[in-house]
Amino acid sequence: MATRSLWRATKLALSATALIGGGAAAANVATSDDPAMTYKLYTTVPPRLVRGAMTAAAIAFDYEYSLLGLPEGSNEREKAKHEVHLRSALKLQELCFKNGGIYIKLGQHLGQLEYLVPQEYVQTMRESMLNKCPVSSYEQVCEVIKKELGDTPDKIFSEFDPVPIASASLAQVHIARDHNGEKVAVKVQHTHMTDTAAADCATVNFIVNTLHEIFPSFDYRWLIEEMRESLPKELDFINEAKNSEKCLENFQKFSPHIAAYVYAPKVHWSLSTSKLLTMEYIDGAQVNDVKTVKRLGMRPDEVARLVSESFAEMMFKHGFVHCDPHAANLLVRPRPGSGKSFLGKKEPQLILLDHGLYKVLDSETRTNYAALWKALIFSDANAIKEYSAKLGAGEDLYALFAGILTMRPWNRVIDPAIDHLIVQGTEADRSELQMYASQYFSQISELLRRLPREILLMLKTNDCLRSVSNALLQVPSLETFMIIGRVSSEAIIEAKLSQKRSFLRWLSAWLDRIILEVRLFTMQVALWLIRGRRALSWEI
Repeated sequence: MATRSLWRATKLALSATALIGGGAAAANVATSDDPAMTYKLYTTVPPRLVRGAMTAAAIAFDYEYSLLGLPEGSNEREKAKHEVHLRSALKLQELCFKNGGIYIKLGQHLGQLEYLVPQEYVQTMRESMLNKCPVSSYEQVCEVIKKELGDTPDKIFSEFDPVPIASASLAQVHIARDHNGEKVAVKVQHTHMTDTAAADCATVNFIVNTLHEIFPSFDYRWLIEEMRESLPKELDFINEAKNSEKCLENFQKFSPHIAAYVYAPKVHWSLSTSKLLTMEYIDGAQVNDVKTVKRLGMRPDEVARLVSESFAEMMFKHGFVHCDPHAANLLVRPRPGSGKSFLGKKEPQLILLDHGLYKVLDSETRTNYAALWKALIFSDANAIKEYSAKLGAGEDLYALFAGILTMRPWNRVIDPAIDHLIVQGTEADRSELQMYASQYFSQISELLRRLPREILLMLKTNDCLRSVSNALLQVPSLETFMIIGRVSSEAIIEAKLSQKRSFLRWLSAWLDRIILEVRLFTMQVALWLIRGRRALSWEI
């Protein structure tokens, strides 16, 4: 059995190398008039394809052989599964680093899907993929700049630091000064991205489909479909620049009360192309760097509230959502021109970076998503079921969908207690979540297959924001859920009022507003009591 599976996986892998990689690489070679480019494709694409195909075969065989004959649900099988998850995650990590580019992007996606993929993959990818991305040489950077702007960096800029301050999966950032003396950040796309993107996409797609064919419960085809759709947009830096400006316009239009507290670097359009983006340089603290946040005179809890409110406004009111809010893409600084708060601290301003990945939520999806979160915050089981079904979860997987969104089991989701959604972050909590993730793995795969891709990206966004909030607060907090409850409820009220106006509709919206304020006041009183008890216990 194991030998047959190995042969099957290896045969499919070799077929991929010959057919998929060959086709994608051949397409690029056929459209290239540059002999150097043709040589580069022939020398770089095949080894990448072979590495990917053989990694898929090795992982497939490891699972099949290691779990062979072990009864479902037995301690022996669970122990073996943990070990093979870890080995396979390390194999995949090695592949991502060796191939770079799209593979790094895939690893980053996996590292942000907590409890949606095995925890061993999440931890392995999260610990390595965000801070250890490959770096292009200065010669490669010069090649891109000359091709895009017509000259070398020392001619285009008055100063240009050849050492990047940051490198990500698709690009790296250099500090420079323009000829007006302004300090700028120059984002330069890695040269190999456009060379190998087609072949890499085809290979990654094949690996995932192969593993799904061998292990039907392993179904992450949705992740590849999302990458295939989003990658061309992320590789177009003009699109990224437009997204950053639209994001700020939305805050001015729909959320003026916090527009001054959210910012994106100004784009230098004359020095920007689809592969090169020149922006205003902004000095700030990475949002999860609590020590620096405090040193700059800001309170971490105020930063956490600002992050939560900003993204709640995007999801529930704007319908235009930054979908890659990991800590490296969020800076915070004292708001320019602001004084100190009544507690003597400076007001924070959130700086949003990397605007390549946005998702548009149409009016119906946005309102249904807001209604679902309102139901989750206020423990409304019937509404949770209704809006989960409207968003694609079906009437059988609504409890699982609610659990994935909140990271809480169903009995806690519908618990009327004020703090019912707070995750304590204890080892018992983590073990419980991992147990559920393992126990319902096949149902989770089915749910992810059903949900629209925009909602799948909301799950990823939620996981990123949860990680940022945990780093800032370091203790469970009710305030994040109060913010979500308020903004989602306001979005529903505004949606009602935007429909055909009538006295009854206006009255209904007005009553909804009163009920919302009463609920939020009740939660705030409960929060004060919880804080009081905690302070008292500290004194004792």
